[in-house]
Amino acid sequence: MNKPRYWTLRSRSARFHMQLEKRSVRTLAILTMIVIVVSIIGIGIGETWIHPWEVIRAIFGQSSGAYDFVLYRLRLPRAVVGLLAGAALGMSGAILQGMIRNPLASPDIIGITGGASVAAVLFLSYGSSVFHLSIDWLPVAAIMGALIVSALIYLLSWQNGVTPMRLVLIGIGISAGMSAMTTFMLVISSTFTASKVYIWLTGSVYGATWSGVYSILPVCVIAIPLLLYFARSLNSQELGDDVALGLGVRVQKHRLLLLILSVILAGSAVAVVGAVGFVGLIAPHIARKWVGRTFGSISLASGLIGALLVFVADVIARTAFYPIDIPAGIFTAAIGAPFFIYLLYQNRNRF
Repeated sequence: MNKPRYWTLRSRSARFHMQLEKRSVRTLAILTMIVIVVSIIGIGIGETWIHPWEVIRAIFGQSSGAYDFVLYRLRLPRAVVGLLAGAALGMSGAILQGMIRNPLASPDIIGITGGASVAAVLFLSYGSSVFHLSIDWLPVAAIMGALIVSALIYLLSWQNGVTPMRLVLIGIGISAGMSAMTTFMLVISSTFTASKVYIWLTGSVYGATWSGVYSILPVCVIAIPLLLYFARSLNSQELGDDVALGLGVRVQKHRLLLLILSVILAGSAVAVVGAVGFVGLIAPHIARKWVGRTFGSISLASGLIGALLVFVADVIARTAFYPIDIPAGIFTAAIGAPFFIYLLYQNRNRF
């Protein structure tokens, strides 16, 4: 007798129902262990080498005191911010690719990151000099920009409902417009402001603090159960809107809620680490190859892979060219740009 391949999670009211493939659960456990081990080793790498055991002791509040400043003020907050931002971008990309049913969908390609970028550039250019606002308001400005642009994309895509192809095409057009606006504001800005904006647009974890951790952590924690709750809906939507409706899925309502969740995830990450590109594109593709096509597993694996991508990119960025601290977004773009071209070539007959 064959053993069942799936674990079934079902609430008493049957409103929540999800199947997890046992192989996927094992893969997720392995991925989690890889992220933990790489993080501990990566935190110790730098001008001052810190033994992994000392890093573990510091994480549990048992530090010897020799490296407290380096660990608690510099490396630990930077590492946690990078991991959380990467996880948020990975999960955001998984939502978009599952909802739009398009392998090229990601927050930076369909305009979500572009909206956050325009708002951030406006804030950096005029927020402190004209309105005398604290830099602490930058995350709020970036998230608001992402939400406003996403609402515009959704409204322009609406015609007796929102179809995935219309959403992605309008999103690409809006993204191009946001890029043009960002470039225009850079040209008319002062040299000092332009230098700050360039670093933010490239994406950097440099200077991360515990306040950045506290702003992203709640979003990631709340997003995980929501993604698992909507897993059945997205699995149904991948079969087509008609099939999903036949299965009792409220397609348009769920699509709007999932888009909002994706925007909040991407916006909170971009607000803290800047416009780190291609993580939301790469992570879901790798996850799909490793854990199959069940959305619950894909979303969690995308978060873990996205966390790993941003963290490793940041470790390379701060150590490879020391004492120069290169923005981590340069390394994610170096991987993501050729990967995007490969995807375009692989899917050339679908468009």
